Amino acid sequence: MTASRRDRGPGLVGLYVMTGGRSAPSRNHFDLITRVLIANSGLERAGLTPEQCAVLDLCLPGALSVAEIGARLSLPLSVLRILLADLMETGHVTTSGTILATPRSDQKLLEDVLAGLRKL
Repeated sequence: MTASRRDRGPGLVGLYVMTGGRSAPSRNHFDLITRVLIANSGLERAGLTPEQCAVLDLCLPGALSVAEIGARLSLPLSVLRILLADLMETGHVTTSGTILATPRSDQKLLEDVLAGLRKL
């Protein structure tokens, strides 16, 4: 039994339409762990596609990685990169390469944890 047209997802034609027929982004800033965040939430959304608006809605509370955005929107990475590049060119989003700075681990603490695990 085949799924109805509505349940099948965008398909190749839909993805082609989403990207405006392009197969590569204008910028290559987006790998899977790149964090995407809203650059200016006050910008007009009138000329954006529904998928671009969905990206902005996802990033509104805070930064998300490209992988998280793709997973939540069920979009292929190649398509998402094109959408993100367009949003970056219009000034809607920006990127941040660093995730979080973590303090150095305490060697003594790690040794104590290891010793405790070995006792189990």
